[in-house]
Amino acid sequence: MKNTMLSRTVRRFCRHRLAVASLVIFTLIVLAAVLAPVIAPYSPTKPSGGFSKPPNAEHLLGTDKIGRDVLTRLLYATRISLLVGLMATLISTAIGVVLGLVSGYFGGWLDRLIMSITDMVMSFPYILLVLVAAAIFEPGMWTIILILGFVDWPGVCRLVRGNVLSLRETNFIKSDVTAGMSRGYILFREILPHTLSPVLVNATTVFAVSILDEAALSFLGQGVQSPTPSLGNLLGGAQSLTILTEKPWLWLPAGIVIILLVVCINFIGDALRDALDR
Repeated sequence: MKNTMLSRTVRRFCRHRLAVASLVIFTLIVLAAVLAPVIAPYSPTKPSGGFSKPPNAEHLLGTDKIGRDVLTRLLYATRISLLVGLMATLISTAIGVVLGLVSGYFGGWLDRLIMSITDMVMSFPYILLVLVAAAIFEPGMWTIILILGFVDWPGVCRLVRGNVLSLRETNFIKSDVTAGMSRGYILFREILPHTLSPVLVNATTVFAVSILDEAALSFLGQGVQSPTPSLGNLLGGAQSLTILTEKPWLWLPAGIVIILLVVCINFIGDALRDALDR
């Protein structure tokens, strides 16, 4: 049964050619980032050539303003940005799933309390809330991960709660209650598997948004701090008109990688939604 469902899901996914191409591109980018210590030609933090040199045989994407290899920093920056996006997605999804399960299943005052907190968080302008939190705490990779993780959960919480409200009235859940099954068993063994499909699709959106948020915060100096490279602080050079117009190798590669990652993740998420739709 499970093999049949899996094969059907894979067949449906493969019908989306853009999604398949996006998955291939995304996989190549992830592999390049993971293998950065192996394939990177130079150190990401130490100078290895002249200052702001254009692409050449020794430095395929040129060097930055203090002589560090741009290709090397791009590989490590992609690694950092993917890690930030992944960890923030896992944290926000875990929080949202647990709160959504509890809110939808138990109802009553607990449901009202969780929904009130959810509405309060969602009522603030998202980017303003992230910027204020980033300004309060010391900038850094793990600070950004925790901020994004604790800000992005309301969407998945509402999604899971809606599914639980409909599932708890079904016959198989009522029979579990009648049979005396524990609440933990009902929540995590019966209800949760039936909500994984929309949660997985939502997670792809959160992943893409988290990568963009990290890039925006690092670009503004509130995220990952130099000399640690991230896609956001590599774009920081674009704040200078001279670099923006005369030295595109300092910022254009990072911009292209961000676009590729976000577009690929969105295409994969759309295909997953169609493939998992029963």
